[in-house]
Amino acid sequence: MSNNEISFFIPLKKVPTTTHQMKRVAIQKGKPVFYEDEKLKSVRSLFVGHLAKYAPKEKLKGAIQLHVMWLFKETKKNKSGDFKITKPDTDNLNKLLKDCMTTCKFWNDDAQVAVEHIEKRYNDIPGILITINQLGGNDDPNQA
Repeated sequence: MSNNEISFFIPLKKVPTTTHQMKRVAIQKGKPVFYEDEKLKSVRSLFVGHLAKYAPKEKLKGAIQLHVMWLFKETKKNKSGDFKITKPDTDNLNKLLKDCMTTCKFWNDDAQVAVEHIEKRYNDIPGILITINQLGGNDDPNQA
């Protein structure tokens, strides 16, 4: 692991399949109002609780490479190492995770993630394996 790399594993009894796209909408005074239901709030709280332990002392600057491996509990049909090709979609899973990483101050904005690699696999121990590399290249004057 280099100085510009953060790598950690979050073991989970069951990988949450609730995604950021599960926000709800209500109409108040004739206008749509978006909100998070209790299930989404619970998953957000779970992620933030785990991620906060691994947050860097200072926010990462410049371009970032993010590798996330979502590891779902293996089944009789799907053994450890097999790819998971059913829902939820990888981009939907990662959206909530990256929002939580922003909340935990891994970076200033998840738009800094310039390179992203996402996998869904089965594993004997379910969880999320995350590797972050700071690539450099700061073209945002707000991050100087």
